[in-house]
Amino acid sequence: VQLQASGGGLVQAGGSLRLSCAASGRPFSRYVMDWFRQAPGKKREFVSAINWSGRYTVYGEPMKARIAISRDYAESTVDLQMNSLKPDDTAVYYCAAAESDVPYSDYDKQLRYDYWGQGTQVTVSS
Repeated sequence: VQLQASGGGLVQAGGSLRLSCAASGRPFSRYVMDWFRQAPGKKREFVSAINWSGRYTVYGEPMKARIAISRDYAESTVDLQMNSLKPDDTAVYYCAAAESDVPYSDYDKQLRYDYWGQGTQVTVSS
């Protein structure tokens, strides 16, 4: 599956952005979809994941109360709505896909994801 992330940009602290990841090449419904992020000089960290049916979602602690993940089967996209953004949220955001049989407990583990998009830059100014 090929992944194309978009929607990043420059936003002031307190603002919102909606990231989107378009999947192509294989049936979208067979994959767990995920967002990770990597800030300059830091390790890549888990942001959020959604299972193949869309009924199970999980959020990483840094952004947990400020984001929502969703998927659109007609468009084969997974979106990440981000609100109340902070300068610490500045990072490159990556979408990733894993086979649907990955257990829930592994949704936050990068090694489980076989397919990655190119990333989209999010910059939050103070």
